[in-house]
Parts: sequence; structure tokens; C-alpha cells
Amino acid sequence: MAESQPEWQPDFPAVRRRPPPGHPPWALPPEDRRRSPYTGWTRAHWEVTADALLRATARYASPRHGLIVLPGARPSSSGPRSDGLEGFARTFLLAALRVAGDGGRDPHGHLPRYAEGLAAGTRRPGAAREPTPADPESWPRIETVRQARVEAASLALGLRLTRRWLWDTLDESVRSRVAEWLLPALGPSPVDNNWWLFGLTVGGFLREVGIETDRAGAAIDRALTRIEDWYQGDGWYADGDNRAFDHYNGWALHFYPVLHAHLAADRALLATHGPRLHAQLDACTRLFDTDGAPLPFGRSLTYRFAAAAAPWLGALTGHTPLTPGATRRLASGAVRHFLDRGAVTRDGLLPLGWYGPYAPMLQSYSGPASPYWAAKGFLGLLLPAGHPAWTATEEALPAETADAAGPFGTTGLLLQSTASDGLVRLHNHGSNSVRTTPDPYYARFAYSTRTGPTAPTDDDPALPDNHFALLLDGRPTTRGPATPQATGPDRASSVHTPRAPDGTELAGVRILSATLVHGSAEIRAHRVTGAAPGTRVRQTGWATTPGGPTAQLHPVHGYDTPARRTPTGSTLIGPRTATLSVEGTVTADPGGTLFAALVSLTADPDPAPVHTLATVRPTRHGMEVTWQDGTRTHLDLPPPGTEGGEVSGQVARP
Repeated sequence: MAESQPEWQPDFPAVRRRPPPGHPPWALPPEDRRRSPYTGWTRAHWEVTADALLRATARYASPRHGLIVLPGARPSSSGPRSDGLEGFARTFLLAALRVAGDGGRDPHGHLPRYAEGLAAGTRRPGAAREPTPADPESWPRIETVRQARVEAASLALGLRLTRRWLWDTLDESVRSRVAEWLLPALGPSPVDNNWWLFGLTVGGFLREVGIETDRAGAAIDRALTRIEDWYQGDGWYADGDNRAFDHYNGWALHFYPVLHAHLAADRALLATHGPRLHAQLDACTRLFDTDGAPLPFGRSLTYRFAAAAAPWLGALTGHTPLTPGATRRLASGAVRHFLDRGAVTRDGLLPLGWYGPYAPMLQSYSGPASPYWAAKGFLGLLLPAGHPAWTATEEALPAETADAAGPFGTTGLLLQSTASDGLVRLHNHGSNSVRTTPDPYYARFAYSTRTGPTAPTDDDPALPDNHFALLLDGRPTTRGPATPQATGPDRASSVHTPRAPDGTELAGVRILSATLVHGSAEIRAHRVTGAAPGTRVRQTGWATTPGGPTAQLHPVHGYDTPARRTPTGSTLIGPRTATLSVEGTVTADPGGTLFAALVSLTADPDPAPVHTLATVRPTRHGMEVTWQDGTRTHLDLPPPGTEGGEVSGQVARP
């Protein structure tokens, strides 16, 4: 809690320990391995889990339930009052999905607590960042604390889902105060990204209940018009006027407009956005490991199994490439993945982190209750118990049926997955953080479902994994924004201008990078132009944890050192990692210096040495590659201005 305490004190337990892996701190129903051969989970497991999460957070509610202030290492940048609203709004969304999905039945009394909280939170809308003894429970105003706009969307959606059992039963004075509090969310968004959709969500509820319908309709239209500017095709949106592609595609940019269209029975809107969701699911469902893990890439990863919201939404609306059994397999697998790895504390709370608490992956806006956007992952509860998504036999995920490789539309992202171990890898040649400083969850060249970006350590603060850098006085450059160049069924490439350790761009320096994949093998190639001859460069590989997958790195061109393994920092997977690296030297060739390495990440037992996975022969502007199975391919990385484009190639099968 912050320095100024309210008159009530949350019931913080003296000892908080992570439960042993595989044992969430509540009793689950017996597994059904006939219907759910992969996860054992049924709808009853989801209901019990939702109820348990809600009971755990209810302990931290203020006396009249207006705020839920969860224990945490620090408040968010919006302050404790906003964090208390966040705790109320996000858990209310979970309660709404639970009750609405059960036809209004509420045997655990979730909704009465939130009804009382709606009255308390809007009684005296607060201006102070922190609750005070004189004003302990009211919510911050949307006009003064912009994070309140985010929470308004969860409140409005929860009210829309439970209208018959909650909104329609409230006193007129409470309904009036709640509506008055929500109305500012209909104005222009202060953040030009997915935040526009919070106004759409509030507008959808207010229009449905007949409040300020013209303003609500305008907010809906304005939001839909704005996100149209960011649609890139193939189901992908950029999260604003940028090239940020990540899980926000599923749990925000598709979630809000498609769910609004469904709830409003707007067939025209669903005819536009439904096929986009279908296309997105064809891509994003491939970013789940067979062990249930979503790919840890991008921001707000502490929302965890919110990544399952889009697959459930596809089942809810019929716009999905997944069978009902595969939908439940994916969603149940994602929740089990986290529960089985201690992502819930002994007190039943979701901490800020991935499994346990993990501060390096957090954003400044992350507060103690932020993880409860995971409520979106429970969207499947809106499907009736007799829906095929609950009754069909679970089926295999795309990652475990066949090896896969290929680009995701125009994003610059390249998928690589292997069925033998169920491991998914993503190579990034086009998704950039909105931050001006390099963000390890966007700036790395590769990510996987069983590794994570390293955090700096005292021993070596400057050895990022999956990175290519110039070494200036021994310190590595960082990756500037990546501009995609070309893609193919087994490759992707990009160009960036590196930044010096102090953050300034290295004017005139240009790095053309390409990734070529086949099975579990990768070739990472870079052509460096504009750097001073004699400049050292370094390529790093995957950062792996003890007991994790096997990572290998082998130099094939341009490097002059063997691969060296160095202890590196923690990742969201575990506290200790090791990373391989090789180094080389920039030459005086006016066409630039070409560097290439063979890389492999696999969970298969006794993997073949990486140098046996391919034979690489350098050519004038690139390389010819013969893979272990005899498949031959050619990769061009021409110098700047060379006729024929940036990167090209062709594949010949044996």
C-alpha cells in the first residue's frame, strides 16, 4: 500500500508462498480423460477456477466493496486509487462471465458484492491518487486519471453481460451515478492505439440501455473508423500508427469489436470483423505450445491466459478455423499451463509476472490487479454447457500435428514450429515496440514458447539473447526499429539502423538481416554496411534454463570464434540461463560484410549436432544451403542498391 492508508486495511497474510507446481490452492473436479484426453479439463474445471479466483480477491475488498486493493510490490504509475478500481473492474468482468454463462445463477453471491461496490465507487468520485479516511472507496474520475478509461471498458462489458441480473435491479440513483461516471469514456481516446475500443465498449453498453445513445453511437463509429487505419490484412492490426504486433491483436483489437457486434446482433459489423478474426486465429493459435504456453512476446504478458480469449470468441461467433475440440484443448491447456507451474499464490491470487512474480517483464502501468485481465480467457463460459466446444472430444493443436513454417501476413513475423517436441518459435523481422528505448520483448530477433528474453545481470549486463550487435568499446549496440524487406514460406528479412549504447543512431550504418528455417534449424544471416572496418560484431543464440530445451549455435561464415556459452540473466521461465555467442570482424568490403550462423532450439532428446543440420556455401551476394534431408535453398542478401531487391531465394526439394 502507499503512504496514505484508508481507514480499512486489506487482509494481507503474513506469509505468501507459491504452491507446489501442479497444485492450485483449491480443489478441482476429477479429470475427464475420455472427453478431454489432452488436458482432462471440463467446463466444471473452468467454473471452479473462476469461483476460486473471485473468492480470493474478495478478501481484499474495501468495506462496501468499491475498491479491491491486492497486495503487490508496488502501485502502478496511476496510483493506489486507480489500482483499487482496476481490482474491482477486472474481477467484475470475471464474475460477469461466470454468472452470465450460467444463465444468471449465482450460488456464490458474486454479483451482490459488485452491486454494492458500484454504489460505493460512484458515491463521491475521487480526485486524490490515494484513498483517504474521509473518502476511502470512490473511484478516480476518467477525466483526471486516464487509466480509469481502461477499467470503464471492463465495467461496461460486465454490466452489459449481466444486465438482467444486476443493472436492471440497481436503484435508479446508482444507475444514474454509474452512467455519469462512464460517460467521459465516450470522448476521444487520450492514447492513439487500442484504447479507442474502450470507448466503443462503453458506448455499446450505454446505447443498449438507452443512455446518451447518439453520443454512444458516435463513440462506436469513431473507434471502428480509427482501427480501420491500422488493419494490415490477414487478420493483423498494428496497435496504433506503428508496427507493434503482439497479443493485443487477439485480446483487444479483435476482442472488443467482434464481441460488441455479437452482443448487438449487428450482422453487418460481424460480416466485416468476423472473417478478420477467423484469419487472425489461423495465425495466433499457432503461437501456443503443446504444453499450453502462449508465446511470451510483446507487452502486458502478465495477462497470461487472456491469450485464449480470441479462440473462445471464434467459437462464440462461429468465425474460427478451429474445431470445437481443438478450441477447448487450446484454452484449457493455456490455463492449466499456468496453474501447473505455480502462477497462482497460496492465497489464490495471480501475481505480477508469468509463473511467479517477475518484475523485468512489467510495464509502468502494471498494478497489483493488472493480471486479472486474464478474465478475458474465461470468455468460453458464455457458451452454453451443451455447446460442442464443451462437449466435443479434445483434438490436437496445430503445433503438434505437423512441422510448420511461414510468415504472418505483412507483419514481418516468421513462424517456426516442430511437431516432435511441440515447441513454437517466432522470428521477428517487423514488430517494434512503441517505446523509444529498446524493449527486450520486441527487439530480439527470435522468441519461443519455452524461453524468454534475458534480464541484465551484475556479472554481464550486456549480453542479450537472440541478438546481433556491433561491439563499440566492448559494449553492444541495440536494435533500431526493424523495417520488413521480404518474406517467403521459410524466410523473413528486415533492415535496421543500430543504436549506440547511449541510444543514438549510428548514422550511415545499416544491417540487413535474414532468418531461414527448416525443421528445428535456423540460419541467421546479416550483412553489415557503413560500419568502420575492424569493428567487432556478436551474434547470440537462445537463452535456456536448466532442464529446458537444448540450444546450439555454430558459426558458418564471417565469424572468427567458436561458440562460447556464458551464464546470463533471468527470464520469465527461470532465474538462471546460459547463452551461446560467436564474434567476428567487419571488413573493408564496400558491399558490406556478411555474417551467418546455424542455430537450433529443440526439446527433442539427444538432438543432432547443429553443424550437421545444413551445409552452407557462401555466394557473391548470399549463400546456398543444403539441409540435412537434402532440401536445397538459395538465400540472397545483396548489398544496398544491388539490382534484384533486398532478399530473395528459392527452394529445391530432393
